[in-house]
Formats: sequence, C-alpha cells, structure tokens
Amino acid sequence: MRRAFSTLGCAELALEDVLALAARHGIPCVELRALEGAVELPGLFERRYGSPERLAARLAEAPVRVAAIGTSLRLIGNGPGDRDAFLRFLPWAEAMGVDSLRVFDGGRIGDPAGLEEARETLSWWRHLRRERGWHVEIAVETHDALADPATLRRFLEMEPGCLILWDSHHTWRKGGAHPVEAWRMLRSHVAHIHVKDSVSRPSERFGYSYVLPGEGEFPMEALMAALRADGYAGLLSLEWERLWHQDLPDLESALRSAERKHWW
Repeated sequence: MRRAFSTLGCAELALEDVLALAARHGIPCVELRALEGAVELPGLFERRYGSPERLAARLAEAPVRVAAIGTSLRLIGNGPGDRDAFLRFLPWAEAMGVDSLRVFDGGRIGDPAGLEEARETLSWWRHLRRERGWHVEIAVETHDALADPATLRRFLEMEPGCLILWDSHHTWRKGGAHPVEAWRMLRSHVAHIHVKDSVSRPSERFGYSYVLPGEGEFPMEALMAALRADGYAGLLSLEWERLWHQDLPDLESALRSAERKHWW
C-alpha cells in the first residue's frame, strides 16, 4: 500500500513545502485538500502556476507524487454552482495525472433517501467524463450517509462500479462498524483509505476527540493486518483534520507519533 497524508493537517503550507514535508518522512504520496489556507485549489493553482501544464512540469521534478485531490462536491445535495466548482478541478487533475478526485457522499447518516440523487450525480459525471475523454476517476468518501454500513451496502448494490474513499474512522465511530468487518464489505471498491485516531471523550463538536495516531482507540493493528492479508495496494492516507480542529498538534507531530508507535 502507498502511504500518504492529507493537507488538511498542514493547510497553511505551500505545495512545495508539503512535498518537502512528505519527503522528509519518507512518504511517497500526498492528498491535496487545502494549500496556503485555501480549499478552492483551482484558483490558487492559477495564481501560482498560470497553467495546468506548468504545474505538471513542476511536479514532474518532485520526489513525492500528488495522488489525489479533495473537492467539496456532494453527490446528495448539489446544484449547478457546485458542479461548476467541481469541474474547475478537471484541467489541473488531468495535467497532474492524479488517481482520483474526492467527492463527498452527502445526505445524513442512516438516511438512504438521497441515494437516487447520488446515482443521478454519478450518471452526470460519467456522461461528461466519456464525452470529454477525461482519465481521472472520482472516489466517493464515506463521510455522511455512507458512514452507515447498511446504507453503504445498499449504495454499492446500486453502484457496483463506484470507487470508494473509505473513511475507516467514520464508519467505525459514526456507523458502528469494526474496520475489519467494513473492509470485508468494501475491499473490492476501495482505492483510497483515510485513517485517524480518537478516544471516547466528547469534544465540542463530536462524541469523541481526535488524538495523535497510536494514542487512541482506533483498532489500527487489526485493520493493517487485514489490509496486508488482502494485498491492498491503494492509498493509506492520514487525514489529520487540523484545518477544522485548530487545537490539534501540527501534522509533523502526528507523523512522528505514527512512526514512533509503528501505527501504520
């Protein structure tokens, strides 16, 4: 499997600094969600690099690969403006040769009512992708409605060819599914996994609190054993959500904790 981290954990950094951070820790890939304090990355890329081709040339010299980019599109609950904002990522993603663009599921956990809307959004995307000849895929994150195992199972029956970005923490904390059991259901669909750690201590926003990797209750050892047993070769990305939780230590501290505790 290929280790990575999301730039949610270092949103203040410029792209060159992100790549240097990954290289220092021997991490071969990164997942872009925010840079220089911005999540609207196409505009930032245009200001910094001018064109997709110039950005791609810069990345060709880097020892670390940009493997995925996170967008804000939701399959459930999007409108024309959301789709237009998503499409602005496409020229950059194609030039950079990323594996996938992340989209959210949307909806509410335990509520499968929006699944038909999710299918319509996927149909819109697939038609446009064929028409434009794009190569990049989208990966749907188990963030909201799909954090519920029953809803996720129903979605996969409806959309068996859909790539999943599995937030293994969300299906565990929010959906109540042990990661090994969730993996058995998902393994033929997963191209990208988010991992993080937490304890059962309520925080301001949730019924749990994020902690440094290896200091919490997430059953990472069991998950890693299952992934290795199945020869998982996709992304395994630390999603350190410091952009949304400013009280967390910096990303470098999280990476050091994961390394010291042999967490991944």
